[in-house]
Amino acid sequence: MNVSIIGTGSYLPERILTNAELERMVDTSDEWVFTRTGIRQRRIAADTEAVSDMGAVAAGRALESAGLPATEVGMIVMATSTPDMFFPSSACLTQARIGAKNAFCFDLEAACSGFLYALETGRRFVEAGAVKNALIVGAEKLSCITDWTDRDTCVLFGDGAGAVVISSAGTGRGIIASVMHSDGTLAESLKVEGVGSRKLPPAEAGDGNTRPHIRMNGREVFKHAVLSMAGAINEVLEKSGMGLDEISWVIPHQANIRIIQAVNEKLNIPMERCCLNLERVGNISAASVPVALDEAARDGRIKKGQKILIVVVGAGFTWGASVLEW
Repeated sequence: MNVSIIGTGSYLPERILTNAELERMVDTSDEWVFTRTGIRQRRIAADTEAVSDMGAVAAGRALESAGLPATEVGMIVMATSTPDMFFPSSACLTQARIGAKNAFCFDLEAACSGFLYALETGRRFVEAGAVKNALIVGAEKLSCITDWTDRDTCVLFGDGAGAVVISSAGTGRGIIASVMHSDGTLAESLKVEGVGSRKLPPAEAGDGNTRPHIRMNGREVFKHAVLSMAGAINEVLEKSGMGLDEISWVIPHQANIRIIQAVNEKLNIPMERCCLNLERVGNISAASVPVALDEAARDGRIKKGQKILIVVVGAGFTWGASVLEW
């Protein structure tokens, strides 16, 4: 059974945080940030905005794009590292907001790889005939776990949400092939401590911060991200029986422009074949790919019959890639 994306949607908060504003918060500059990351600005959610709020807007727009009522959705998978709360799931909260009363719902956490993991999970349910239509949402409020005194991380992250509707009722080949991998031995490279069942010792937790924060070893993340993304691209192309010349658009996780450039140089992928919004929105983790996908679909870059390659990498370490026909 072919499983296709039949609708896309996204949401970005109103507030824009520019590099110039960050200059007044930490020891940095617009030139330093842009040169090293490719980011000029990022969106920051309001204090009253949670992941389910943003996810519900993106999901509603995806359903509108698909021409599908919410009651026809059989499952909702929410990819997020920043849920509203431990439980209930943000997927359930989103379900209630959009009126998808016939869907079963759960959250999935694979950091920046979350959307692809959720997409592949939903695809398998649809493929098996368990549901006809599934809503896949990637939503993050990374601003709530960002240390705004750490210039190595606070310049990177933003907030937002993206969503797709996948269905067995679509046309064409749909999702053709996917690969996913994890390596937990690299967990220390990128993490958020101090929340969950593993508590920090008082000496480590007593830094005066009331929230857990993102901690990152930038060099290790860069090295493994480039190797993992390049490897996943080669693997999924082999699995799909395609060559890079058949791919119209590559949608990479928008982590850092240097990572994307290094992967492209390694595989001879022209930058103009990548759908990028990193400069405007920063790294929005699990929302990164679906937001970029929605923007490219709505502005006409992506056309019916084109082959799209999605590639992601995230904390865990997690990584993967998918090839689909639009």
